[in-house]
Amino acid sequence: MSENIVSIINMQDIQSKEIEWLWYPYIPFGKITIVQGDPGEGKTSFVLNLAAKLSKGEKFGMEEKQAPINIIYQTAEDGLADTVKPRLEKADADCSRIMVIDDSQTPLSFQDKRIENAVMQTRARLLIFDPLQAYLGDRVDINRANEIREITKQIGLLAEKYRCAVVLIGHMNKGGGTKAAYRGMGSIDFFAIARSVLLVARVPEQSNIRAIAQIKNNLAPEGDTVGFNLSNDSFEWIGKYAISTDELLNGISLTSKKEKAEDLVKKLLSEHESYPSKEIYEKGNQLGISQRTLENVKQSLNITAYKEGSTWYWKMK
Repeated sequence: MSENIVSIINMQDIQSKEIEWLWYPYIPFGKITIVQGDPGEGKTSFVLNLAAKLSKGEKFGMEEKQAPINIIYQTAEDGLADTVKPRLEKADADCSRIMVIDDSQTPLSFQDKRIENAVMQTRARLLIFDPLQAYLGDRVDINRANEIREITKQIGLLAEKYRCAVVLIGHMNKGGGTKAAYRGMGSIDFFAIARSVLLVARVPEQSNIRAIAQIKNNLAPEGDTVGFNLSNDSFEWIGKYAISTDELLNGISLTSKKEKAEDLVKKLLSEHESYPSKEIYEKGNQLGISQRTLENVKQSLNITAYKEGSTWYWKMK
């Protein structure tokens, strides 16, 4: 073949495939999902309880059962006998379906051939690495994009080849108040290579409640924020939870936002018989109050809306 001939892939020859989901729309098969959050916020508890359900063919928020799956769970932070196994037993997992690659003699990294061999041997459909930083290898600089891309490319290709879901658990950095994409530890490329990114954080002023917000989804519309109660290692699924990513990251409670919204609306409608809804939204935005929160307050305060010409107004009943 001439050196000038380039190997070309014609899209007409590519067969389209639908995305398969381990848990729609949060965790896809054949792709990488990152679960990130600050230490102690419940990332591992969430993932272990998810693994427990999947080992029995169950999912959060879904009554119908499916086939149980095999899972590989690697942890560099918790003891298997005194921490991981008791947590799985408490979550009523089928522990026969949850396995660990023995790395007691030789540390495991994402480029290790043992991972692929283990997937073939166990037919695992879910791989969990907790925390992801522990499996990069000794010589990899977590902040160098070119090194991170090469490492994560290997695990991504493995996920695609065996149609298994890969969940990487990552810690957050200390950049409080910044965008969620830049709060992950190390290079932004971690965020870039994942098709789905989930943020696990404590709900402000609710010490036992954690929320899971999807902050990235390249494969489907972003899922609803969902919550769980974590008290003395007791895990209780809540389901859909009304809180934004900004509120989670910045430590602003939904309650305080609602109170601000109520005060704003009451003040405007006490001074005026009616008020343009557009201007209420604008004033709320200046105070960091979302339109959704204002609409909820409108309902709770029994406010009516009417249209005059092309303008909508709010008025107390």
